[in-house]
Amino acid sequence: MSEQETSHEASYDYRRYQQLLLQAGDEESRLRLIALLIREKARDRLEAQRASDRAAMTAETVARVLGNGRREFSQRN
Repeated sequence: MSEQETSHEASYDYRRYQQLLLQAGDEESRLRLIALLIREKARDRLEAQRASDRAAMTAETVARVLGNGRREFSQRN
């Protein structure tokens, strides 16, 4: 992976992709661009899945804590 590819990994940069496409004068360059797009889309999907997993775990923890608090409260009264 080139330095330019690594420096722009954080998010989609459509202007960058357009520039890379304009510079892709041969099939090998176009294939590298396609591979880059695939990698970045896969990375974004993985990040979205991780965020979803974190949110689900947080919701489960909150529900468990609140559920335990309710049981303790009802047992005291």
